[in-house]
Amino acid sequence: MSIAGILFDLDGTLLDTLEDLADATNRALRSRGYPTHPTPEYRMMVGWGIRHLVEAALPPQDRRPESIEAVAREVSDFIREHPVIATRPYDGVPALLAELSRRGLHLVILSNKPDELTRLVVSALLGEVRFDAVQGARPDLPRKPDPRAALLLAEQIALAPERILYLGDSDVDMQTATAAGMYPVGAAWGFRTREELARSGARVIIERPGDLIALLEGPR
Repeated sequence: MSIAGILFDLDGTLLDTLEDLADATNRALRSRGYPTHPTPEYRMMVGWGIRHLVEAALPPQDRRPESIEAVAREVSDFIREHPVIATRPYDGVPALLAELSRRGLHLVILSNKPDELTRLVVSALLGEVRFDAVQGARPDLPRKPDPRAALLLAEQIALAPERILYLGDSDVDMQTATAAGMYPVGAAWGFRTREELARSGARVIIERPGDLIALLEGPR
């Protein structure tokens, strides 16, 4: 593998954000009289951005644009005020990032979480890591799985897409990597299943963050 850069998804790949996302969404739903959901159910709702998360969490009869926007705004406001409560890096992630940095690889993050919130959370929990770029959802770019944001990051670090390994935990990530011409690797410790990752185009699925080093080194 001639990999010179790693593009990471954030939620479910570097950080276990599920409890905080579920809590923020349930608070907003509860405040407006909507039913809430157990935290594990949010595994299948996240990955497409906060608006999609809220749309999935609302009762079908209440998925009107104005309701979605109002609840999504409340969720975003709560996360902005409380960017890190239960969220933590997955075991092995800090050591992985330190080793990749030591080896001189270009490291970037691309999330469907709003850009401001993405930067807040990364700064709070991964602020010691040298990332070449950290990017969340922006109004001027389509969200993943559209590949344009990923390709823009490739341009920013001056690497051809085929020299970038894309590590993510969902179908959205594998589809984005494939569409961008990057090397899609599934994170089995994240929010979704191995079956979803394989079905969505993962070339390799790794069980632990540290397995990425062995993958980069290739067979011995």
